[in-house]
Amino acid sequence: MHERAVAKVEEQVEDALRRGARLALGGRRHPAGPLFFEPTLLTDVPDEARIMREETFGPIAAVTAFDREDEVVARANDTEYGLVAYVVTENGARQLRLARALEYGMVAINRVRITGGPIPFGGWKQSGLGREGSRHGMEAFTELKYLCIDTAA
Repeated sequence: MHERAVAKVEEQVEDALRRGARLALGGRRHPAGPLFFEPTLLTDVPDEARIMREETFGPIAAVTAFDREDEVVARANDTEYGLVAYVVTENGARQLRLARALEYGMVAINRVRITGGPIPFGGWKQSGLGREGSRHGMEAFTELKYLCIDTAA
């Protein structure tokens, strides 16, 4: 991380707390150094909080309750970003429904780590165009050419 990234994480936490979120764990720079931030858990985070509307590249989990599946999908999709969404459920049908409904380039189901060499890393909306890694990442460096040859001539 660099100073601007840590400052953004701090600002997102402060904004969430001002808007009514509760701090369950962490919430400040780590004693290991100025570019480290404590693992942080925020609960009851309102939809208006910056952390719910912006990309966050820091060790923060922002948690909020919901009553219905369609409600939480609409809330999750109500952002201009769409890099990765995380789903935790043992219900196989729900896993597939949410994976299809969430407007994100990547959806992690019951796990946190989802990237690696063969994975087409990338987002939707303002979170990116195209993919890095895998054969899909190579498409940005190729030009498609269609040939139509009359072999009877």
